[in-house]
Amino acid sequence: MPIFHLGLIGYPLEHSLSPKIHTTALSACGLKGDYSLFSIHPDDKQGLKDLLTRVRSGDITGLNVTIPHKQNVIPFVDDLTPTAKSIGALNTIYFRHNKLIGDNTDAAGFLADLKKFLTTETRRHGDAHVLVLGAGGSARAVVYALFNDGWNVKIAARKIEQAQQLAASIASDQLPITKIENLQSQVSNLHLIVNTTPLGMSPNVNQSPLPENLSLPRHVSIYDLIYNPRETKLVRDARSLGLNATTGLGMLIEQAALSFEIWTGHRPSREVMRASVEQSPVSNH
Repeated sequence: MPIFHLGLIGYPLEHSLSPKIHTTALSACGLKGDYSLFSIHPDDKQGLKDLLTRVRSGDITGLNVTIPHKQNVIPFVDDLTPTAKSIGALNTIYFRHNKLIGDNTDAAGFLADLKKFLTTETRRHGDAHVLVLGAGGSARAVVYALFNDGWNVKIAARKIEQAQQLAASIASDQLPITKIENLQSQVSNLHLIVNTTPLGMSPNVNQSPLPENLSLPRHVSIYDLIYNPRETKLVRDARSLGLNATTGLGMLIEQAALSFEIWTGHRPSREVMRASVEQSPVSNH
């Protein structure tokens, strides 16, 4: 029986949930292996290169990638899957057919959890409007998933040039872009707001990516990719208004399960993986 040596690249990683999730998946599938954390500083290009050499040699079976490396690890892989290439960011690395491959399971993981979260009424794709907050690596996966699922996507970001690059890379027709500070006139027809920024993540739990005086429509749902804390200020504020809102724990589980299947060929139980972390201290991945 093969032994699967898996791990996560990111910085920082002190309280990651990924080892617990994947160790549980290995056990549930009757597989031998381990899941390690590789905390690599954003400027340590040699550290990234050395770690990926271990994947090439078979010492490591596969890696997850989280912030801040989802884009800057791309030059060190040999090839990208079509999904990762379209998104322009990756979260999964493996060695196959003598090539180091970069993949992205964030988009599919996000969409799978989103469809569990949304009501049928919200999924009126003919006129379903969504605002994505942020323009980083996670935003790329989210915009890709929503655009290809038929949503009318608008991006709100502080770095307009970064948002423009994201929009142009996902859609041939430029997606609309606005500044987060100018949202009030943009929200009336929204069905969904997705936060991909780190605003509100522990330890800065009293922050929200939305302006304090923003008035939200009654029919909008809120999806916050952050799950540390388990109820972010954005989600708490939305729920206090009676809005449908959730954090990103479900996406974390879904993307992990998809990566695990790529590495091992086994499909783990999402329910078992989620149960392993429901009562755990939270983290950034």
